[in-house]
Formats: sequence, C-alpha cells, structure tokens
Amino acid sequence: MDIFLQNVANSITLGSLYALIAIGYTMVYGIIRLINFAHADLLMVAAYIAFYGILIFTLPWYWAFILAIVLTTLLGVSIEKVAYRPLRNSPRISVLISAIGVSFLLQNVAIVVIGARPKPFPRPEQLVWNIKVGEISFLSLTILIPIITFILLILVMFIVKRTKMGIAMRAVSRDFETSSLMSVDVNKVISTTFVIGSALAGVGGIMWSMQYPQVDPLMGLFPGIKCFIAAVMGGIGSIPGAMIGGFVLGICEIMIVAFLPGLSGYRDAFAFVILILILLFRPGGILGESTVEKV
Repeated sequence: MDIFLQNVANSITLGSLYALIAIGYTMVYGIIRLINFAHADLLMVAAYIAFYGILIFTLPWYWAFILAIVLTTLLGVSIEKVAYRPLRNSPRISVLISAIGVSFLLQNVAIVVIGARPKPFPRPEQLVWNIKVGEISFLSLTILIPIITFILLILVMFIVKRTKMGIAMRAVSRDFETSSLMSVDVNKVISTTFVIGSALAGVGGIMWSMQYPQVDPLMGLFPGIKCFIAAVMGGIGSIPGAMIGGFVLGICEIMIVAFLPGLSGYRDAFAFVILILILLFRPGGILGESTVEKV
C-alpha cells in the first residue's frame, strides 16, 4: 500500500506538470488553430533564465523566477508577432512549418550560446524539503506543484469565462472572420492568448526544473511532445480537457512503469500508444467536440 501511495503522489506531480504546460498548447490552438511547437522551448528558456538569474546574477530565487516568467512571456509574444502574425492568412502548413522552425531555432541558439552540456538547477531550500508521512517520503514539490497548477487553472478559467477579453477569445475561437467584423481586436486577443500561454510555459519550466533539477537546451523536447499528447487526449482547445489529459497521462505513465518495471525502457512510447488509441476511438478527445475542419 505504501508503494502504491508513493506512486500516486508521483503521478499527481507529473500529471500536474503535464497539465500546466498542456493548457498553453490548447489555448493557442483553441484561438488560432495552431500547434505552437515553440511552446515547449519556452519552458527551456524560462529554466535557463532562472538558472542564470540565481547563479550568475545572484538574484533571490523569487526575483529570478519572476524575471524568467516575464522574459519568457515577452519572448512568446514576440514570436507570435514575428513568426506567426505575418502568415495568418497563409495556408495552415506555412504557419506549422514556421512553428517548427522557431522551435529548432530556439534549441540550436541555446546549444551554440550556452552549450549542450546539462547543468544542475539550484532548488531553493525554502520551496524544496522532504516530507514523511508514515513510510511514505516525498518532496514538498509533490504538494506545491498541484496547488500551483490548480490555482493557475482557476485563474485562466476565470479570465476565459468572466472577463471581456475571455468573451472575445471565445468569439475568435468560434469564428475568426465574423469576430473581426464585430469590432473585436483580433490581434489583441491573439497577443493576450500568447501572453497567458507563454506565462504558463514559464511557470511550467521553473516547476519542471525544480522537480527534475537539470537544465539543457533540449529539455523541453519530450515534455512538449507529451503535453501536446495530453492536450489532444483531453480535447485540443478545451482547457479543462488539457488538465484532465495531463493527469491521465501522468498517472498512466507512472503506474505502468511502477507495476510493469520490465517495460520501463518503453516509458516514452506509452504516451504515443495512448495518442494513437485516442485518435482511433475518440478523435475529439475526452472533452473535445467533433468538428469538421474548414478547408
């Protein structure tokens, strides 16, 4: 039972991280129908900014984290303005190629400027300590990460459901052209979406680096793919769906490895198997809607 509870705690932590990053994917897709592959690399950028803020500029950890989130948000908005906005009226494949290009650009710039060697991430003692309940031992992050994820989910849902900008976001997600004819500032709506999504990526990058204390230029690659799978599983475009998909993927991944240790080498492959099954039997995802793609 203790081993089971230990794995449940690990599953919740991993699922929270997947959910937090998947929300950013699903928000951007819900508004402009774009899979922002650079979203995962913003996670890496935030981790490095926090890393150098603490070790090189000797900032207090909270200022380093705030700086990382702010600069990552600015980078995400700049990417939208430079790489995506000029192609908004182009074929979808053009924007997709641009997103993939931005992702490779960020990865390779980081490799050239910073170097490919992984570096240990400094974890603040105020945030990371051991907790022992009976025979179960876990880090404080096991509690902290899900709490932060739920708070951010509630905040995002409040913005989307209860604010004028949220109403505009939902309108643009339903009909891009008609919304622009109804005096909705589409550019502002999309920029705000990237602000929220990039900020979530920044928080996710910091949380990921504290849970797995190592940074490298490719650290966002596999988490990004898995978070995209979580978004598709929950229903791409659905914020609660992304949350559910993240938790389901995290629980499945940890539990399969825990109870079938012989298959631990195929841990990453399970995510792709789940994606294939979802696309075969429920293409819209758990909370997604079955819609016909406009050509």
